[in-house]
Amino acid sequence: MSKSEATSGVPPIPLKSGHTIPQIGFGVWQIAPSDTARVVSEALSVGYRHIDTAPVYGNEPGVGQAVAASGLDRDEVFITTKLWNDQQSGDNPKTALYRSLDDLSVDYVDLYLIHWPMPEVGTYLNAWEKLIELRDMGLTRSIGVSNHLPAHLDRLVAETGVVPDINQIELHPAHQQQEVQAWASAHGTRVESWGPLGQGKYPLLQSESVRAAAEAHGISSAQVVIRWHLQNGLILFPKSSRRERMIENLNVFKFELSAEEMAAIDAMDHPDGSGRVGSDPLLFNDGVVPDS
Repeated sequence: MSKSEATSGVPPIPLKSGHTIPQIGFGVWQIAPSDTARVVSEALSVGYRHIDTAPVYGNEPGVGQAVAASGLDRDEVFITTKLWNDQQSGDNPKTALYRSLDDLSVDYVDLYLIHWPMPEVGTYLNAWEKLIELRDMGLTRSIGVSNHLPAHLDRLVAETGVVPDINQIELHPAHQQQEVQAWASAHGTRVESWGPLGQGKYPLLQSESVRAAAEAHGISSAQVVIRWHLQNGLILFPKSSRRERMIENLNVFKFELSAEEMAAIDAMDHPDGSGRVGSDPLLFNDGVVPDS
């Protein structure tokens, strides 16, 4: 695979760390471990250069196999992984990252995230302090969080003085999390959307506003929603195991949504949170081993 095949027109987004992240990535959540190497190899072959994984997905080894087999230099592929909930305390974050590096067969990751804040448990501050150390050790180039709300972010910054490079949150037209976006904008943190198409649980792609824009531009509804993210300056990683859909999801740089089309999609938001399809960050504590 040549370097000329690599970019697919995906722009690099600068981070506070001084590094950059491709604006569109490829997510491997719910891809079976036995299929991951094949699917990620396919994604790399069509031009993806940003892979998002996590140990709880069980497929880090497959990601590592695909990257190693791709023929690409390590610095051509941006790899994100995450710290799972039951590894936030003590020195566990360091142990967890070393395990991920081993599973991924790499010496460093490009981005390491705290997967969930688990405010009822209260270990996310310790985890953040350890991530700072891991960054300073060169084991991750950038650090960030996932599913963190402004109150969690305020505490991290107040206690450490270090602002996350990324906050990866559930974000799509029905659940735009404007308060979280506003915090990020004020602090220079980039927002990354997981579930950018609503995970099929919310009828985003069948909505009148999205379908009208798709018809006007001669594209798919998924491409409309991906373009909406891009024009809002968001980073995102749509997921598909099908080659043709992988290509379609990257083919979003030859058109622009009009101001009217953007506004119509903006109006799909549910500020009360009723558009959320994933877990509530205030309540989610899955994976924690009870003390008793």
